[in-house]
Amino acid sequence: MEPSIETGQHLLMNKVTYKLKEPQRGDVIAFKKDGKEHSSIHVKRIIGLPGEKIQIKDGKVYINGKLYKEKNFPNIINPGLAEQQITLGKNEYFVLGDNRNNSEDSRFSSIGMVKRKHIIGKTWMVLSPFEDIKFIK
Repeated sequence: MEPSIETGQHLLMNKVTYKLKEPQRGDVIAFKKDGKEHSSIHVKRIIGLPGEKIQIKDGKVYINGKLYKEKNFPNIINPGLAEQQITLGKNEYFVLGDNRNNSEDSRFSSIGMVKRKHIIGKTWMVLSPFEDIKFIK
């Protein structure tokens, strides 16, 4: 998730938010792949919402056939599974790491689409180290 979140930083996560409302595009979420209790926690940014069609072509993300405009992200070199249009299921989210060209995310079968029930919470603040304290945008 660099540069937004760097290795070794500790985050604050809100586990209540998604009990009250649905995850939104741009949210940085924490989830467990396949919801397995002892699996590691992944942190990625939501790009695609349930029911949407996602495709990556010419290094850019398209949602329902329209270019998704993002600031400060390089062209995506490897579109992975999203080279062909993907239609998200009723409770599925398409996530990308902020370090687009060095991230294991929904473009790859090892992560795939994130099911709503596997989302643990919304990350919203870097808590430590002290000099890195900030809100996650």
